[in-house]
Amino acid sequence: MFFYPFWFDPTFIILLPGLILSLIAQASVQSTFSKYSKVISSTGETGAEFARRMLSSLGLYDVRVEAVSGFLTDHYDPRNKVLRLSAATYSSRSVAALGVVAHEVGHAMQHQEKYLPLVLRNFSVPFASIGSNLSWIIFIIGFLFYSQTLIQLGILLFAFAVLFTLITLPVEFNASARAIKTLPLMGMPTSEVVHVKKVLGAAAMTYVASAAMAILQLLRMLMIAGMFGDRD
Repeated sequence: MFFYPFWFDPTFIILLPGLILSLIAQASVQSTFSKYSKVISSTGETGAEFARRMLSSLGLYDVRVEAVSGFLTDHYDPRNKVLRLSAATYSSRSVAALGVVAHEVGHAMQHQEKYLPLVLRNFSVPFASIGSNLSWIIFIIGFLFYSQTLIQLGILLFAFAVLFTLITLPVEFNASARAIKTLPLMGMPTSEVVHVKKVLGAAAMTYVASAAMAILQLLRMLMIAGMFGDRD
């Protein structure tokens, strides 16, 4: 069977649904965040102020709040117990910003409670990092040296990266659910919580798209490996 080059082969079509979903998800989260970043929350607090009040109300006094560069690069660092807020949320008083803050505080809550999916995700980070960085290199080397062992190793390593994206889904969905549940207790009116649901819902789709893309990429690797086997 004729073997196509990696940069131009018919298996690439497998990735198209994932690419389309990713583009739609990214466009949706940017447009939704932009829309509700224009709606100022009645709490009157900046993202940083709201984060500190929310953390204190939950007894998370040892979690620091810091600014981080980038757009929507907000994240919770469990190793250092730091909630880092991007420029789009740190000083913003918008509903969108406070929703993102509440989501990240949700991760801090998960860490405090040792939420199992979060524990598994944190444990799998080094394996997923190795898998995403080395899998294709080893996979391609396997073809160059006609080594089924290296080809299969590349696939196995990438499978760790796929598993990481799947574990990430319940972690992110749960953090958003915690945020939605906690916001009314922080004094945010129902009308604003509805807006937050839309922002976090759009953000969740980016994780779904990432998982779908990873799965499709794994299927592509398996198909290419099968073509190689047929050629032999």
